[in-house]
Amino acid sequence: MGLATCTGAVLMGCSQPPAEAAHPSGGQSKGAVNASADRTLGGLAQKAADTGSLGVIVRVDTGRGKALETARQASWTKADHRLAPGDLFRVGSNTKTLTATLVLQQVAEHRIGLDDTVDKWLPGAVRGGKDITVRMLLNHTSGLGDFFLTPQFLGSLTGQEERTWTPQELLAITPDQDPPTAPGEKYSYSNTNYVALGMILEKATGTGLARLLEQRITEPLGMKDSYLATNADWTSDSHAAGYEPDAERLKAILAGVVDLPDGFGFAGPERPEGNVETSAIDPAWSWAEGGMVSTAQDWQRFLTALMSGDLLPPAQMKEMRTTVDAPEEGGRYGLGLMRINTPCGTVWGHTGGLPGYSSEIYTDTSGRRSVAVLTSTNFGIKEERAAAANKELTQAAICLMLGKPQP
Repeated sequence: MGLATCTGAVLMGCSQPPAEAAHPSGGQSKGAVNASADRTLGGLAQKAADTGSLGVIVRVDTGRGKALETARQASWTKADHRLAPGDLFRVGSNTKTLTATLVLQQVAEHRIGLDDTVDKWLPGAVRGGKDITVRMLLNHTSGLGDFFLTPQFLGSLTGQEERTWTPQELLAITPDQDPPTAPGEKYSYSNTNYVALGMILEKATGTGLARLLEQRITEPLGMKDSYLATNADWTSDSHAAGYEPDAERLKAILAGVVDLPDGFGFAGPERPEGNVETSAIDPAWSWAEGGMVSTAQDWQRFLTALMSGDLLPPAQMKEMRTTVDAPEEGGRYGLGLMRINTPCGTVWGHTGGLPGYSSEIYTDTSGRRSVAVLTSTNFGIKEERAAAANKELTQAAICLMLGKPQP
């Protein structure tokens, strides 16, 4: 779920910022362009799958006619599950955009203030809470560290330890930033921020987060395949299988970042080519910061509704789009929303990552066009060849969504 950052959530991996991409050339009929784009996406998706992404779902909605979608996978993964474009997927930190939307709805209804301090809502829950505001939690300028990087949490992240974490316990193990940063001083991604926001939402509304998101987001938008995970179970057999590198590969990937003990890796059955199947790792701890299960189509429906102004009044939408510099992301960060400038144009959205799952989901500025790239591994696309193929696919999908040729 901390896929969007290489610092505060390094254990969850980092997406590559979108950049230039190929696009079918002009001079063709709409049908020919669509067929050409479909072949291009399918070819790039299969290349990514075979190079280390393992399984890929791509869905591009240009706002004109039927969306283009494809699902491709490495051949050996078909024994676990045959991937389809509508499969359920753990969307990780894309959940932050939904949580931020819920908070801003409460701001619009005058139940929560963006300048409210954390101590107003959660007295004594976080160090320095009297100086940290709701706005700082939303845009990751709170100065809080990230619990992901703590030794206490590593076993739960990898599935080696079965433990039910409460939000209060996650706040309690959150370390100081290193080096320390004063509230409001600078951007530094931390999942702890959204743990606190989930707690504030529940206190302000008197409603549990899962029910709140149903009432406010998924039911009104008809997102029938989206829910907040509370355990490792899936609600349907139509879900993507997730994979991570085995202990030896993982140690090499994280060398110089995290010093893992020899033999320490993700829990799950062994799979070919040095992989582990991680679909059964419990993601319940990810909650307000990354606990949503969804599909490419469902999440694009949410993001386009949000960005086109259907979920927030103009004043709160303006606040959400007010950004701070986020060099870790290759762009800027608003209130639960990333802004990335690519050679093909500006995109808005978020990235996400959980064990076995990574995702990038964006819209154009108007919210009329959207793109989703879902990948059945998180750490697996940090290896050089896999990263390059996955990036090439994502770039092509973004430029196709924006209707732009290769720069």
